[in-house]
Amino acid sequence: DMFEQILIAHDGSDSARKAFDAAVQLAARLGAHLRMICVEEEMPRHAEAIDELREEKDRADSYFGQLAGQCRVRAAMHDVELETVVAPGHAVKVIGDFVQENAIDLLVIGFTGHSRIYDHIWGGTAHNLTGTARCNVLVVK
Repeated sequence: DMFEQILIAHDGSDSARKAFDAAVQLAARLGAHLRMICVEEEMPRHAEAIDELREEKDRADSYFGQLAGQCRVRAAMHDVELETVVAPGHAVKVIGDFVQENAIDLLVIGFTGHSRIYDHIWGGTAHNLTGTARCNVLVVK
């Protein structure tokens, strides 16, 4: 099959949720293996103290941890087993590297998003990934 390994990039935005639902339906229809990646962007450099940094990291970890759990449940409703990864770094680089290292056939992303992950409408990450990812990219609007 053309799309055996599908990766959905999720940042918690509404746009990413729509993309996630599309990815699950596609994986179910094709019998493809579905993975989800959440990229935890760099920590703020000006944190007053280590405690503040740790608190921020814990919050981010639990946020993406909860998101991953919810998404696994949603995928299971369609008989799709979802493998989730939360990785630190710069979204475009982390996702691009993951695509290459895991022989991903199709990357599914939302058209826009929130926070620094999807900077502007059809700018930032979505645009960069369609140009740099070494696989097919499905942009869900």
